Amino acid sequence: MTHPTPDPAPSIHWADDARRRSFDDWLAGVAPRHGLQPTTLCPASSDASFRRYLRISGADGSFIVMDAPPAHEDVRPFVHVAQLMLGAGLHAPAIVEQSVEQGFLLLSDLGTRLYLDELHAAVNAGDTATVNALMRDAIASLLVWQRQVDSATLPPYDEALLRREMQLFPDWCVEREFGQTWGDAEQAAWRAATDLLVASALAQSTVAVHRDYMPRNLMVGAPNPGILDFQDAVRGPISYDVASLLRDAFISWDEEQEIDWAVRYWEQAKKLALPVPDDFGDFWRQLEWMGLQRHLKVLGIFCRLKHRDGKPRYSADLPRFFRYAHHVASRYNGLGGLARLLEPLMGETRTDVFF
Repeated sequence: MTHPTPDPAPSIHWADDARRRSFDDWLAGVAPRHGLQPTTLCPASSDASFRRYLRISGADGSFIVMDAPPAHEDVRPFVHVAQLMLGAGLHAPAIVEQSVEQGFLLLSDLGTRLYLDELHAAVNAGDTATVNALMRDAIASLLVWQRQVDSATLPPYDEALLRREMQLFPDWCVEREFGQTWGDAEQAAWRAATDLLVASALAQSTVAVHRDYMPRNLMVGAPNPGILDFQDAVRGPISYDVASLLRDAFISWDEEQEIDWAVRYWEQAKKLALPVPDDFGDFWRQLEWMGLQRHLKVLGIFCRLKHRDGKPRYSADLPRFFRYAHHVASRYNGLGGLARLLEPLMGETRTDVFF
């Protein structure tokens, strides 16, 4: 039976009528419990997956609807990790209503003040105090995440996953984006470098890993920050989320600033008895190598989004990731072969001047 509901805002597009009808039925069932007003439905955000988010007004404020088609997305990990985070006292969306089978969730709304926008505005205004306050809050929440969220219930960030992620780079960036095919020598250099990166990652102590802990997934709020996009959390290397935060997809810092924040994180982690190395130099190398693994993955993902998923806007940030990757690969013994693999693809992006 289809429940009659007012038409949502015309800006809401549905891939097919069946999905729209399922949503209308679900919304009609949950709306009375929260005073939801279907005519206020509007886009909130989308991400690099098949998920999207809609904002809707309710009796006591706004809510967020997650639309995650079950054929492409499973909302159960999101629900599970959200519960872990809320239990740890972190500022995550509360699950207000859920239909796991249909891929619809009604969530509390963490607002519209995106960390990334606030950081860009503060940088442009020369407001270093705001930049530092935001980043220190992000570090403080990360420490709570690592200390309080039970990683035992999360899937492992194992060798197979690490290698599968990095393989996105030759498959989608080298071959699909640049149309190049590596010979035996290039393949050998790739294997040698990725072997080192995998070994470094697996040698680290493990904690809960968000896997995308960056300003685009953080919201300015109280308490600060609100944390989003955590459904891919795993049990993995302790340096991973720090690398994600400091060497981000959409904003970059000079190395002196990165090191300052990394030292602050490391000092606080030691005080909290988190399993970081005793020597900061060792931790910094772990962070750089972990970041390199992530950046190779992201280069592949951004090219895949362009060529497979019809989302070319992400490829505009490829130069940033080539700079990150080349910067690290060219400074450590054993990774020089990888640096040479990157150079023919970089063109005029081969520089350490960040923006």
